[in-house]
Amino acid sequence: MSNLPKREDAAPPPSAKPGAARTSRARTQTAGPRAQEHLLLAADELFYREGVRAVGVEAVVERAGVNKMSLYRQFSSKDDLVIAYLKRCDERFFERFEASVAKHPGHPARQLVQYFEDLAQRASAPDYRGCPFVNVSAEFPDATHPARQSVADNKSKLIARLSELARAANAADPAALADELALLIEGIYAASQTYGPGCGPILAAPRMAKLLIDAACEASGAVAASSAQATGNTA
Repeated sequence: MSNLPKREDAAPPPSAKPGAARTSRARTQTAGPRAQEHLLLAADELFYREGVRAVGVEAVVERAGVNKMSLYRQFSSKDDLVIAYLKRCDERFFERFEASVAKHPGHPARQLVQYFEDLAQRASAPDYRGCPFVNVSAEFPDATHPARQSVADNKSKLIARLSELARAANAADPAALADELALLIEGIYAASQTYGPGCGPILAAPRMAKLLIDAACEASGAVAASSAQATGNTA
């Protein structure tokens, strides 16, 4: 099996550069589950590195080392393969998110900052290709396409998780803080592809996240103190 390029918050190996020569396994008749795994690994690597539109079914089949019939036994179309690829991306994304959160159990504000520290580190690795959901969204302008629905689902789940942590951190307005942090995350993805991995804007992101989080939680404390004072004055 190939070494996979990492996704939205990690970098592919140095050899996995856009336009790099593709290697392939010898094509064989492969049993169902094993063929599916080979195909998903190949799609994972090629779609992330080169783009979904730029990679044809033949390239995926060649990289996977299976024949085209094996692909269509597992996936009814290229679109189905793209959806399966995005499902894996979604699973990996939240595995990484929760791994960051797990570093500071019981401290939601610190958990949020930790995620940005980890994301900035991964987005600074060589050959980082950004968020696969952002990439796919740019390639599929039709918002009703199933791939775009996968993008929307991932981003909705992210907002929900950020909101949950913001509430746990006692932010004055958890939904507003979640929106601000989501925007900052998208900025990291974009900066990695425009300014480049390890650029100043990426390295500044954890500090900006902490400022937003601290301000939201301090505002909550100020509101609580003001409310308590008002209650005391009317008692």
